[in-house]
Amino acid sequence: MNNAVNYFKARQWAFSFIEAHGLEADAADLLLCDQMGWNEAQLLMHFRDPMPDEEWQQYQTNVQKFVDGWPAQYLTGKAYFYGLQLKVTEATLIPRPETEELVDWILADYDEQPLKLLDVGTGTGAIGLALKFERPNWDVTLSDISADALTVANQNATALNESVKFVQSDLLNDVDGKYDVIVSNPPYIAEDERKYMDRSVLEHEPEIALFAPHHGLAIYQRIAAECTPNLKLHARMYFEIGFHQGQAVKQIFEKQFPQANVEVRQDINQHDRMVRVKL
Repeated sequence: MNNAVNYFKARQWAFSFIEAHGLEADAADLLLCDQMGWNEAQLLMHFRDPMPDEEWQQYQTNVQKFVDGWPAQYLTGKAYFYGLQLKVTEATLIPRPETEELVDWILADYDEQPLKLLDVGTGTGAIGLALKFERPNWDVTLSDISADALTVANQNATALNESVKFVQSDLLNDVDGKYDVIVSNPPYIAEDERKYMDRSVLEHEPEIALFAPHHGLAIYQRIAAECTPNLKLHARMYFEIGFHQGQAVKQIFEKQFPQANVEVRQDINQHDRMVRVKL
């Protein structure tokens, strides 16, 4: 195309190019609106305007990256979770819709009464920030082993004007105090599952947030073994799990806490996805 390309033609090219590679063509609008800072109505208004050459070059680059396997969220730098817009970088996992169901479960279990909650391995801050948004009088702490991830979580908390605490910690090692609720969406993928995973996830999302030893169970084993000093009486813990880990994770916590009630819950797709430990 020559310099006379307008936004409509640019978008048309992107749709065809993305579809030709067997991908979701909606990304064409997402990438264009984000690049220009527009919503879809503004895009329509500008359809016939000429597109400056540098914008056209940038758009082609982003569309090519998307086709090459870059997740759109890393190209736009944002993702949506529980109605909140969150910054994402390659230091953080992209929040997934299934994880919203974990937030639902906690909100269903607790109403407005004040409590102390810890989100372990918070990444973007998605779980903790969504809970704080819904329950403003909760005392929420976000922890992560990654300083880069905590920087992103901090930026998200600031953008959402939410007052939360941050702790850099390898799981619970440097976490002080006792909590009513501990929640975590930890790394839970086994190394031998790489072959089933999307190339875009393997190439761009942080491995430290994806994989765990012992068939993906290592983090649950460590939290079970180390969490007692951080739990109040009658505390609860909530975890996201891999779809075939329900019974294994249940057994880990039942062995550590014989008196606990441990429940496995399925997600919207009828896969085991969450575990609640009631002490």
